Amino acid sequence: MDLDWRSVREEYTVFADAAVLALNKPSGISVTGERHDTDLVELARVAGTQLYPVHRIDKVTSGLVLLATDLAAHGPLTRQFNNQTARKSYLAIVSGAGLPDRGEIDLPLSVGRKNRVRIAAPREAIKRDGDRWFVEEADLLPAKNYPSRTLFSTVARHGDRALLALRPVTGRRHQIRVQLAWIGHPILGDPLFDRTAALPRTHLHSWKLGLAADWLTPPILDLEATPGPDFWAPLSCDPGGAARLLDTARQLTGA
Repeated sequence: MDLDWRSVREEYTVFADAAVLALNKPSGISVTGERHDTDLVELARVAGTQLYPVHRIDKVTSGLVLLATDLAAHGPLTRQFNNQTARKSYLAIVSGAGLPDRGEIDLPLSVGRKNRVRIAAPREAIKRDGDRWFVEEADLLPAKNYPSRTLFSTVARHGDRALLALRPVTGRRHQIRVQLAWIGHPILGDPLFDRTAALPRTHLHSWKLGLAADWLTPPILDLEATPGPDFWAPLSCDPGGAARLLDTARQLTGA
């Protein structure tokens, strides 16, 4: 992706002050640590700006990413993610019918071969009880596992596709992507699980963030990043339809 820092700031800034910068990141660019291409932190560094990532979202995921520009703000914000007090909401378009209006995915994760994240149990051990997916403790693999819980609301259904609003209670690497795929509803366009290669991007979007911010009055940082037109393509949404779906998502999530 051919970008420069000035154009990124102008096009994708959601919020900025002396302490933080929030961007509505496009799909296809990493936040930091990119080995084979550029990333946001490196773009900024080359332009003379030092950024301190408060959290990360995957390269293939679009949406809100929060970066500290003042090192003093970085620690208190990062601790909210580590302590699971940051409020995070995502939007995803998934395949497969049959999802409930509201659901809970309570499936621990582990790291398998080639550092790939997986559910910490055999696929056949996953159980569904009403609107909850889980595994029995006796079925967990002997490897170290990480409790991982995601809540979701079904915002809309479109044939064999659904738009979900999700709240990852925990914040594990690839949590939403892996959990949805393992219950049979992979995110459209996800290169890890959607082998059709029919879509040019992964339809997962970091939508909302809420954190305590003691330098603000009131001391709350509430952010929202609207998905771009490319996110809505699988639902054949025009701008008006997308706006109505976002309103529905806000109502369902109390946002």
